[in-house]
Amino acid sequence: MTTAAPTTLTTEVAGSEMSYLDIGSGEPVVLGHSYLWDSRMWLPQVEALSRTHRVIVPELWGHGRSGRLPEGTTGLQDVARHHLALLDKLGVERFALVGLSVGGMWAAEMALAVPERVRALVLMDTFLGEEPPETRARYFGMLSAVEAAGAIPEAIGQAILPMFLAPATIENRPEIVGLFQSALAGVAPDRLVDTIVPLGRMIFGRRDALQDLRTIRVPTLVMTGQHDLSRPVAEGRAMAEVMGCAFAEIPGAAHIPTLEAPEEVTGQLQGFLARPPIG
Repeated sequence: MTTAAPTTLTTEVAGSEMSYLDIGSGEPVVLGHSYLWDSRMWLPQVEALSRTHRVIVPELWGHGRSGRLPEGTTGLQDVARHHLALLDKLGVERFALVGLSVGGMWAAEMALAVPERVRALVLMDTFLGEEPPETRARYFGMLSAVEAAGAIPEAIGQAILPMFLAPATIENRPEIVGLFQSALAGVAPDRLVDTIVPLGRMIFGRRDALQDLRTIRVPTLVMTGQHDLSRPVAEGRAMAEVMGCAFAEIPGAAHIPTLEAPEEVTGQLQGFLARPPIG
């Protein structure tokens, strides 16, 4: 796994500062990261894809070096518009989109909003249907506890680790566990309350956009880690069936296959992005 992080850039979007990576040249590829992570979860793919593509990795509001949630943000469609505004500022007209977890949610919303600008779409470890009631209640309870404490209680920190990483990763890959823990530790207390918690409520209280995915006509691939507890394989297969696209299960990985199975993920992305564009 790459250890040296590329230089992070920042620009104003919707009245707040958004941080991002912008590396390489060629056809643009935009990578959207998971909730509670940052651009570093894409480092193996950035290193490989930037040899042939311009790779842009925005950091979600309140994550990495990005600022607070802009005023008036009420849902993931707004978050998609914010990311589109970043691409407009960077002069990127047409691009491939690869989103994982919430990155996949706003990526799908963007593909629905501006299909003419999206060349290809990859949805990883994400789900565009409603959050199931049981997990929605659990996640909302966690968010309320974080809000009340103004911090991530140790018990919640321990509880969410297996929601992101496979047991074998937790046991044998301390560098990945450490990366996640450093991402959590790097969130300022005020950002937890004004951005992380509201974003979480948007994510887990999202609209049911599953059937809308039928209207997406760009080449699409859905991928899910074999051991993902947060977004199980069955959800990924269901989305792929709705969209009529290919599905890939990533062996040995959970919710963060970009780090848990980087060679498999990178190979899948390179093969998919090498296909000739449609239209």
